[in-house]
Amino acid sequence: MRPFRRTTLLAVAVLTAAGLLALPSAAVAGPTRSPDAPTEAFARQVTRGPALPLAGRVIVLDPGHQLGNHNFPSEINRLVPAGGFKKACNTTGTATDGGYPESTLNWRVAKLAQRRLEKAGAQVLLTRAADRQDLWGPCINTRGRIGNKVPADLKISIHGDGNYGGGPGFHVIAPTDRKPWTHDIYAPSKALALAVRHSLHKGAGLPYAGYIAGGDGLDFRSDLGTLNLSNVPTVMVELGNMKDSADVDRMTSARGRRAYAAALARAAVKYLS
Repeated sequence: MRPFRRTTLLAVAVLTAAGLLALPSAAVAGPTRSPDAPTEAFARQVTRGPALPLAGRVIVLDPGHQLGNHNFPSEINRLVPAGGFKKACNTTGTATDGGYPESTLNWRVAKLAQRRLEKAGAQVLLTRAADRQDLWGPCINTRGRIGNKVPADLKISIHGDGNYGGGPGFHVIAPTDRKPWTHDIYAPSKALALAVRHSLHKGAGLPYAGYIAGGDGLDFRSDLGTLNLSNVPTVMVELGNMKDSADVDRMTSARGRRAYAAALARAAVKYLS
């Protein structure tokens, strides 16, 4: 056996010198770990796994309004830039007839969507950090611009509508084509709106809001500062009608809010992939 071992070692030495075989450092300097332990390269290969679908992406979620807005009338009623004109900084939002606030719905859905998006690899920025009675804002101009400097890959503003007698259903609002405000983001924002609409309607089985003109779940508006001041693709989604009993049942249940969040996360993945 000795001649065979000398031949083998000689072959290894030749291949190593020629750069055709790379030995682990332990093989040269002596064993420093268990011979069954994987090499560092193999360990990296095992732990890396498949690339996450939203790795490297930045997404802004804007949970509309703030629970304490009604406690700060002077702050939320002051006028701020909204894209070529001025509007009130913010509003109180709506609520169900039972008193469930829109701001709380928006916040809870946003947090659930944030978790899903982060699991998919995205960095998620929220336009507010809590849902509390002692807080107000931020103003629509801040919400509109928050993704511009990053820059974010997209921004979704989350809301609930309040339309007595309108019936159930959601609708997605995208900016119109207005130079110089939204001309550059009009087309990608429309594509994002279509992805959100598809995910809520086909994926989650939710109806379109019949009280919105067209009845197809899409609306285009030029009067919303959160859309007008964005330099990244953006939409506002009215998840449902907070004055309709069917939508209220969904909005006030944990299961319903999870369904909304899952649909928004799927839409982001679909759009960005």
